[in-house]
Amino acid sequence: MGEEMKNYMNTAEQVILKTYNRFPVVFERGEDVYLIDMEGKKYLDFGAGIAVSALGYSNQDYKNALKDQIDKVIHTSNLYYNKPAVEAAQKIVASSGMDKVFFTNSGTEAIEGALKVARKYAYQKDSSKEYEFIAMNHSFHGRSQGALSVTGNSHYQDGFVPLNLRAVFADFNDLEDVRSKLSDRTCGIICEVVQGEGGIYPAKKEFLEGLREICDEKDILLIFDEVQCGMGRCGSLYAHDIYGVKPDVMALAKGLGCGIPVGAFVVGKKASQALVPGDHGTTYGGNPLATAAVSKIFDIFEDKNIVNHVKSVGIYLNNKLNELKNRYTSIVDHRGIGLMQGLEFDRPVGPIVSKALEQGLLLISAGPNIIRFVPPLIITEEHVNEMIGILDTVLDGES
Repeated sequence: MGEEMKNYMNTAEQVILKTYNRFPVVFERGEDVYLIDMEGKKYLDFGAGIAVSALGYSNQDYKNALKDQIDKVIHTSNLYYNKPAVEAAQKIVASSGMDKVFFTNSGTEAIEGALKVARKYAYQKDSSKEYEFIAMNHSFHGRSQGALSVTGNSHYQDGFVPLNLRAVFADFNDLEDVRSKLSDRTCGIICEVVQGEGGIYPAKKEFLEGLREICDEKDILLIFDEVQCGMGRCGSLYAHDIYGVKPDVMALAKGLGCGIPVGAFVVGKKASQALVPGDHGTTYGGNPLATAAVSKIFDIFEDKNIVNHVKSVGIYLNNKLNELKNRYTSIVDHRGIGLMQGLEFDRPVGPIVSKALEQGLLLISAGPNIIRFVPPLIITEEHVNEMIGILDTVLDGES
């Protein structure tokens, strides 16, 4: 590693708050599904900026849409209408079959808004109760206090969310456990359709169907967190479509902007009247630049048939990861769907991820023992083969 890159990393440690343990590389640009560091070394990207860069780094239509919007106007605030926000919202509503959209700046903010919708819906019916949510163990919904309150991992909560402000937690995919946690204070149930940070666990169809039935019976709202698993990553535009179960509120981000910071919560008819003017807001959310990105991404997904491509290459990735699992006794499980898959090892995967980086492959983890595969949605079978070849080399060295 050259001195210039070392100097940038050293300076970062001095001036940027250390809440991350970063890998020793400074990226300068992207090309197709590769990132390139300051010294010109290319890295095959199977992390996609934590499942964000769905279109990779070279889609010219996407770049041109952003450049065109920059030349027009970047920000006007939500005191006024803007054309890209209207067009983006139309595309989300039409594709989801839901009713209305609120644009945010991140997935965490989308979760915050979703929680407010559910609380307000319950409050309008009976304002006398202190309402609570049922959330899932091992879930992850974001780092703000509201999102942390429904994140089922005390590692993230301790020191930030008092016990009395946390949700009631049930086991994911265990419907009876959820039913046992219901009370007259329950105002909503929130879960990921595929748990990401918790270890790449897809929901069972009967579990989501059961949650829908419970929420209908109790007249409470069902919230699906599709921040990571949505926007085509699982082989359908929205992950819940695979199961045929519709939420009352859906949170989106990551692939919604493909690198531009943007999120959204989407509400069905039942929840669409819960928030009224003055109940919620954001200065930057839904600005013309962010929503120009969202609008163009929906066009590209349709033009390039991204969802069907994910189905095809996802099957190929699944098969190759199964073959890898069968070759190494250190791999104890393989699970996932589409281009959101994971390998669970019998030991921490940090050294494997670091050695893969040295070999020009970017991988990320999901907990200490799991490698998470969330590449750009445009990867090909050749990219999968390249990744498997590098990972094979690393694992051989570990044996």
